Amino acid sequence: MTILVTGATGNVGRHVVDLLVKEGVRPRALTRNPDKAGLPADVETVKGDLTKPDELPLDGVTAAFLLPVLEGDRAADLARAFLERARDLRRVVFLSTDAVAVQRPGSNEPHQSVEKVIEAAGVEWTHVRPGEFMSNKMIWAETIRRENVVRAAYPDAIGTPIHEVDIAEVAVRALLDDGHAGRAYRLSGPEALTTRQQVAAIGEGLGREIRYEALTYGQARATLIRDVGLPWDIAEYMMGYYAQFNEEPADLLPTVEQVIGRRGRTLARWAADHAGELSVLN
Repeated sequence: MTILVTGATGNVGRHVVDLLVKEGVRPRALTRNPDKAGLPADVETVKGDLTKPDELPLDGVTAAFLLPVLEGDRAADLARAFLERARDLRRVVFLSTDAVAVQRPGSNEPHQSVEKVIEAAGVEWTHVRPGEFMSNKMIWAETIRRENVVRAAYPDAIGTPIHEVDIAEVAVRALLDDGHAGRAYRLSGPEALTTRQQVAAIGEGLGREIRYEALTYGQARATLIRDVGLPWDIAEYMMGYYAQFNEEPADLLPTVEQVIGRRGRTLARWAADHAGELSVLN
């Protein structure tokens, strides 16, 4: 079995690689820049770009962890080209989004189009549909490091962010084990937390108090643009999610525990795992 991991240096893909290695599997890790990948030495790290399917090293690949290409409107066509070139492929685990399950306009369309292409390809497929990543909290990193404060809108909006390692663990089980074909796994973290509670959980994980200061919608969007450096459209997109969680709390789902056999990692655990990035280096 040769397992290809696309996006092998990303938030989830890097953990998929590490977990496969721990399982005794030597994956083929796809990255645009192998020299800077920093992956384990016993991984077959290869150069490739999903936007150039004709150049991908797909010979002998029997299973794949596949990311969508969200640049432009080519996601479905590029996924189809990938599947057509991977002639030995038998199993695909696709990193989709919970937006497909809830049909959130502006978020679900490219992922759903890829899901349909995969389902029509004649391979065993599993869609992994996480909600909000805990790694999104890195937009608060600078003020946490410098001031021990988070400034954000919607203090009572309820989210269920998920640790990126838990997403990877679900994906690895679907890659290695039978019984997951034809499943679409909606994933959440183990806790439903308001924005205030999320800030407190991060403080718990870091072992120090992190204050929360409420902003208006406009102030929060301006902060994402000015201080975080997000483009206007991305900042507005993220604010739309926070506004939605304020009116419609994110679903708390049991799927992670059902698939991997244990409760998912908490936000406090995530903060502890990323303490180096959330603390000022002396």
